[in-house]
Amino acid sequence: MKILITICARGGSKGIPGKNIKTMDGKPLIYYTLITAIRFAKNKKTCDIILSTDSDNIKNVVKDLRLPEIDLSYT
Repeated sequence: MKILITICARGGSKGIPGKNIKTMDGKPLIYYTLITAIRFAKNKKTCDIILSTDSDNIKNVVKDLRLPEIDLSYT
């Protein structure tokens, strides 16, 4: 069975604007979610991770992280 992990990162937060790309301990907040997904996927033989976002800022931040395990083609 193939597993698909979707990381949904809306750009239009009203409570804390831009919260997904705000830094915490030197990394954008979304980094910690992505790393958790990557660690999970490493224990599985067939697992894909995609980022779903409506924000070019979030997509660019994730691109800059250079995490080849994350599929950005759906954004």
